[in-house]
Amino acid sequence: MSKAEDTYDEGGLTLALGDITQQDVDVVVNAANSSLLGGGGVDGAIHRRGGPRILEECRALRASRYGRGLPTGQAVATTAGELPARWVVHTVGPVYSREEDRSALLASCYRESLGVAAGLGARTVAFPAISTGVYGWPLEDGARIAVRTVREALAAGTGPFDEVRFVVFDVRGEQAFAAALGR
Repeated sequence: MSKAEDTYDEGGLTLALGDITQQDVDVVVNAANSSLLGGGGVDGAIHRRGGPRILEECRALRASRYGRGLPTGQAVATTAGELPARWVVHTVGPVYSREEDRSALLASCYRESLGVAAGLGARTVAFPAISTGVYGWPLEDGARIAVRTVREALAAGTGPFDEVRFVVFDVRGEQAFAAALGR
């Protein structure tokens, strides 16, 4: 793990350089696609490592409530299958656009995920950098929106959480989130 994880802690907000599928937390947030049926990036990694139970529950959600897919900015929970977490909260981030401000949708992903996690009774949550991969959101802006939204949600009483962890997989992500955290 990185120095950031070892040294940065702001009232339960932490930063880790590592693999989100290996986080020993109550909830791992999945940067899902709207189908809920797996994909690439974080979504694919969570489905592969978590095993078939996650996909089974996602299929049941599609059959019962989300036939057209999970809308952007919303969140829903399933089992974590074989992951060390207890649950996976799936959220669909927006695709970045230079022509349209979609930052409210990105903020909604973080806020809604925390709300679902709180409803489950989770005390620890791990977030990836939602929408900053193939969805093209600029990393520094995505980190700023993530940190601001989580701080606001915690200040508004969402929780209680012992820890909300931002998990990034490379040094560039670590630097962007450290800067957003004011480190």
